[in-house]
Amino acid sequence: MKVNSKSKKVNKTWLNQHVNDPYVKLAQKEGYRSRAAYKLQEIDEQLHLVRPGSTVVDLGSAPGAWSQYLRRRLSPQGAAAGALDGTLIALDILPMEPIEGVQFLQGDFREDEVLAQLQQIVGGRAVDLVVSDMAPNLSGIASTDAVRIAHLIELAVDFAIHHLTPDGALVVKLFHGSGYDALVALFRQHFRQVKTFKPKASRDKSAETFLVGLGVRPPPA
Repeated sequence: MKVNSKSKKVNKTWLNQHVNDPYVKLAQKEGYRSRAAYKLQEIDEQLHLVRPGSTVVDLGSAPGAWSQYLRRRLSPQGAAAGALDGTLIALDILPMEPIEGVQFLQGDFREDEVLAQLQQIVGGRAVDLVVSDMAPNLSGIASTDAVRIAHLIELAVDFAIHHLTPDGALVVKLFHGSGYDALVALFRQHFRQVKTFKPKASRDKSAETFLVGLGVRPPPA
């Protein structure tokens, strides 16, 4: 059996970079399930998105680092367990290990039935913040992947504008490439302020960026 030495070398290089990544080490030290927590932390620290008493929805939550960060922010003492001053609802197509105080729904956000279940859990509460780290399984075909990414973001925007308070916010992950400008335009259509972020915890080689919409525009008369 032949072994692809180039692929083996790439995997070894990635593993070495991952193990020595300062954010990976920090996540292990602070009890986060992944380094992704620090991406949301940087955005939150700049924009003050999470406030006491907030209702927050975390889309694409597994393995749970964003939900962990959010629950600590909603805890009066910033603790990983105990009292929670607010409501935190998480959803993912993958299973997620429980996080104290987080209501988790496993299902595909693209399915109407799952979306209806999420809306039922939210109930009549106005949502203060929606965060989405959702990403589809990438095929490697740029045009196909762009459509899949755009679809998830469009669903997140639609959910947000129908559930957010007038001063609420939406954070999504997206990728530079085909369809990027159209998604920025979609945000500008529905939010009063739109900001882009490339957090320090996001690897330099990654095409990912984060888009934040602040304040929902009222629907046209």
